[in-house]
Amino acid sequence: MFELQSATLNAMLPLGVLTFKQMLLAGGSVIIVILMLLFLGVFASVASLWFRAYMSGAGIGPLQMVVMKLKKVNPQLIVDTRIMLVQAGLDDITTIALESHYLAGGNVPLVIRALIAAHRAQIPLDWKTASAIDLAGRNVLEAVQTSVKTKVIDCPDPSRSGRPTLDGVARDGIQLKAKARVTVRTNIKQLIGGATEETIIARVGEGIVSAIGSCASHKEVLANPMLIARAVLAKGLDSQTAYEIVSIDIADIDIGDNVGARLQADQAEADMRIARAHAEERRAAAVALEQEMRALTQENQAEVVLSESAIPKAMAEAYRQGALRATPKT
Repeated sequence: MFELQSATLNAMLPLGVLTFKQMLLAGGSVIIVILMLLFLGVFASVASLWFRAYMSGAGIGPLQMVVMKLKKVNPQLIVDTRIMLVQAGLDDITTIALESHYLAGGNVPLVIRALIAAHRAQIPLDWKTASAIDLAGRNVLEAVQTSVKTKVIDCPDPSRSGRPTLDGVARDGIQLKAKARVTVRTNIKQLIGGATEETIIARVGEGIVSAIGSCASHKEVLANPMLIARAVLAKGLDSQTAYEIVSIDIADIDIGDNVGARLQADQAEADMRIARAHAEERRAAAVALEQEMRALTQENQAEVVLSESAIPKAMAEAYRQGALRATPKT
């Protein structure tokens, strides 16, 4: 009886093990099928983009498309920019770099257009620099365009400073009102951390006012305004800025007030007031001295009256004592 039961268990054991393995294989197959269905479901939404990327030679595989979808990256944007890069001959920028810049909050199409424009204009600009400029908040495409086509900045800018002219005074005291136009182009190497247009306007304005003040006569400036422009341009005002100054042109210059004469008149008026104050001080001192002398005169007169009042008393006393005698007549 015991031998029969053992034989039965030995016969059933391989059958149980085989069934467990089959269950594992079946479960794995089900999971694979589910994953494939999920993959196909996600890929179905980007199949047209993948086909367009494949036909354009962008080199984006189906798995990359699905991963972009799962990472919440805009696949159409990445495909469009990747196609633009390949067609422009900049296929060294990988899809992963585009995805990373997109996830970092950068403007991927703007950076790609800037790179293509710089490549066509033979301006040295790589992906790392362009993406850093974009993440720093600067418009990298505008910077490239300004490098190709110069930009003119009004100095001063009435919309920013509220002043229409730069006012300087020559050594002869004549005020000059000037307007300048500064032609600049972007210095991409110093775009990150470099000063902006406000610094250029401030430096050029200070340089023009200083150049006017160093002239001996306003006639020199009116005869040759380029003296100011050359003096300002020689100072290297574009140092540590995001721009390179190409030229400084004096657009307009007018004569203002005669500041020297006005200052001299104000000085003369001030001197006159000081002289009047000193004269008034001396007059007051004289009046005070006069009052003191009058008081002293009154005091002396009182003493004289007091002395005169003592004469009758002395004469009466002399009569009583017989000391007063009549003078004999001759």
